[in-house]
Amino acid sequence: MAVEPALTFLRKLERGEPPLGPVLVAGPQPFLREYALERLCARWGEQGFIRRSFHLGGSDRLDGLLNDLEGGDLFSPRRMIICRLLRSYRERARSEGDGAEESAGDGKAETALIDACGRRDAALRLMIVVERDNPPIRLRRAVEGGGTLVNCQRPFDNQIPQYAELFARQAGLRLAPEAIQALVSCHGGDLSAIANAVSRAAISAEPGATLEAATVAESGHSRRTPEIFELAGAIARADLVEALALAARAIDTGRDPIEMLAVEVIPQLRRMLIAAELMAARKGSAAVASALGLPPSSATAQRAIDGARQFGPMVLREALRRAAALDAGLKMGLIKDREQALFGFLMALVARAGREVAAG
Repeated sequence: MAVEPALTFLRKLERGEPPLGPVLVAGPQPFLREYALERLCARWGEQGFIRRSFHLGGSDRLDGLLNDLEGGDLFSPRRMIICRLLRSYRERARSEGDGAEESAGDGKAETALIDACGRRDAALRLMIVVERDNPPIRLRRAVEGGGTLVNCQRPFDNQIPQYAELFARQAGLRLAPEAIQALVSCHGGDLSAIANAVSRAAISAEPGATLEAATVAESGHSRRTPEIFELAGAIARADLVEALALAARAIDTGRDPIEMLAVEVIPQLRRMLIAAELMAARKGSAAVASALGLPPSSATAQRAIDGARQFGPMVLREALRRAAALDAGLKMGLIKDREQALFGFLMALVARAGREVAAG
């Protein structure tokens, strides 16, 4: 089967379509990995499967997992086996070289696990959660042959409202458009915070109720604007100091410059360019928001309009071209110093905007 994004996989579960073959979950988003795991276990639990969990890391071996896969259980004839391959387990497997006998034993056990992924058993369900961005190649190929591979990537801007609605439906609720906008404005791409906000609101809500913006707002707590929107706002305002500080902070917390460029910077430039071209054609803010697929009151649309006024269509066309070239260079490995390349691009972009303003 083909690789499925986490959102597609969760929607299938919601429709009552759990996978029959083995399931392999991997990707850089820990919350999505855990959420997909719990939703699938809940679905399998409704079908009468008893959960057995294995955590493999450090010096752990596959023997116990394989015994459960190949043997039966008198007390739980229908079993779902959840195997979590920790990052330390895979690193250990790559770094060890203690002897041919142990390496051969590990190789046989891994081969047996791969073979188990290709078998179908009506009384057995297997799910493997890999705490890495990419699963082992042989394991991935075995699961793709007759199972489901779930890719838990960072959501794009247009997927965040869809996730919010999914979380609400899982809680037996619905979200008003204003509530969705409030959640996105407050939490940005932090799906765990959005899910927690919906869960808190569900405690006091009636089943089937529609949550309003005031219900999901975090009253009594300081509202924060996530970095995905802070960086976009700094670019729109041509604020170089803030943009560089936000980018540096994001990189220090583990963000990849390639991801920041592809998920945050380029989409913001594209939105500003659409707004600039429409405004040059004497279209209003409502037309800009409609072209972006956003409500007229959207803060994202307003940031795009502000950035369009700050930069202008000529600067934005050139910036988008340079951003695409930088993105390609980073992904192909032609540019080694990723952080400095991103900082240099932001500095050139804001400096160009300043020259345009001075010339105007």
